[in-house]
Amino acid sequence: MADVAAYTPRMKARYREEIRAKLREKFGYTSDMEIPRLDKVVLNIGVGEATGDSKKVKSAVEDLTLIAGQRAVPTKARTSIAGFKLREGMNIGAKVTLRHDRMYEFLDRLVNIALPRVRDFRGLRPKSFDGRGNYALGLKEHIVFPEIDYDSVEQIWGMDIVVCTTARTDEEAKALLAEFDFPFTN
Repeated sequence: MADVAAYTPRMKARYREEIRAKLREKFGYTSDMEIPRLDKVVLNIGVGEATGDSKKVKSAVEDLTLIAGQRAVPTKARTSIAGFKLREGMNIGAKVTLRHDRMYEFLDRLVNIALPRVRDFRGLRPKSFDGRGNYALGLKEHIVFPEIDYDSVEQIWGMDIVVCTTARTDEEAKALLAEFDFPFTN
């Protein structure tokens, strides 16, 4: 049981041992608190067909829970839109926020397993930063993750992944994510 408590995710250990030193050297930080770090990862699946079938949201929540390794919660509509047959408070998707060890484990699986399985993948767009050091990417199929059994999936959904960092600029955030082997295009 003592071995379980001493376990540190591979990417977290790499950040502590290698990446912090490289970023300190590259940007000339004087304090350890200035060095950018990963804050959280937010996963989101929007289920547009939820207005017709509420079971689809339940299925999306279950799939997202498998992918994240943490319980996902359904997202609710803020306003009613008659044209879409959408009522306020109706479940229309699923989301989960990952922090600490689960976040590092997820990013490890994303970079090393899921992204290489994406069809016609040519790299991540370096322009998808928000100006404050956060990076957003979208996947067209959630089945690229190994936790999802392709044969048992009722429907394939796209998903949004937002990686939040403590970096102040996009340049610092890109350097941080590039050190984590995010495959950016040039």
